[in-house]
Amino acid sequence: MCLAMPARVISRHEQDGEHVALVDFDGTTREVIISFVPEVQVGDYVVVHAGVALQRLDERAAAETLALFAQMGRGPTSPDAT
Repeated sequence: MCLAMPARVISRHEQDGEHVALVDFDGTTREVIISFVPEVQVGDYVVVHAGVALQRLDERAAAETLALFAQMGRGPTSPDAT
């Protein structure tokens, strides 16, 4: 199964001729390739899969998706379930 995650763009730059952004996955930062979405700006949300931003995502949709992921992590089989 493949999973794409929303992340907020913190900064963007070029690296070896490739468009790259530093993104924030709820406190964890990673560099991702943004060649498919070169129009993204700092503060935008993107959907990231395998180190590549696939599309821009509005803030509301990103928040809803992140909330769903949080709920899934607190299900009955989760070690931190209460």
